[in-house]
Amino acid sequence: MPTQHRLDYSLYVITDRSLAKGRSHLDVAKAAIAGGANVIQLRDKSASSLELYREGLRIRELTSRAGALFIMNDRLDLALAVNADGVHLGQDDLPLPAARKLIGAEKIIGVSVENPEQAAVAEAQGASYVAIGPIYEARESKGDAGPPVGPQAIAAIRKATRLPIVAIGGIKAHHIAEVIGAGADSIAVISAVVAAPDIKAAAAALRQRIVAARRAYA
Repeated sequence: MPTQHRLDYSLYVITDRSLAKGRSHLDVAKAAIAGGANVIQLRDKSASSLELYREGLRIRELTSRAGALFIMNDRLDLALAVNADGVHLGQDDLPLPAARKLIGAEKIIGVSVENPEQAAVAEAQGASYVAIGPIYEARESKGDAGPPVGPQAIAAIRKATRLPIVAIGGIKAHHIAEVIGAGADSIAVISAVVAAPDIKAAAAALRQRIVAARRAYA
């Protein structure tokens, strides 16, 4: 796996079977990568461990061929079992130091944070990136996601950490310049891509906006 500082998290697509209009996690991942997604996170709270393991193996093969990163949501055991590039953890999941000890120094560990203090702790404990959200109103978010925090939350966390910041929650194409301008390194989406009639086209449109915003704020 490439060294951490060279990883590109630009367009980070999180799968959600309930929004995918009958398409599998693998179908979503294929189309999203074809449209320019750099990262695929497999997230499915209702699937069994066996289902996630089998789907994870398929997505691992796909992302390896495509040169994209593969992150497993929450499940460190499955991330290890399918040799994912890493795992994403929430504040109530396995503590970061314990996860790092198990997964090793070279794998990615992303951490959801709610404030600058948590971001600073995550960096000190060896996180690879931090995620903040929901930035905007997000219908697809988990029930415990809380109210929108706005782009100002990104700016506050940018001051607290040198880690890549992944912004998530209700982000649409017209929000991207504002989010990148606030200091985000990555745009994470669920429904904007997963629920789109044409996943590839939706991902491509978002990626184009990300590239343009980065040029504008370079």
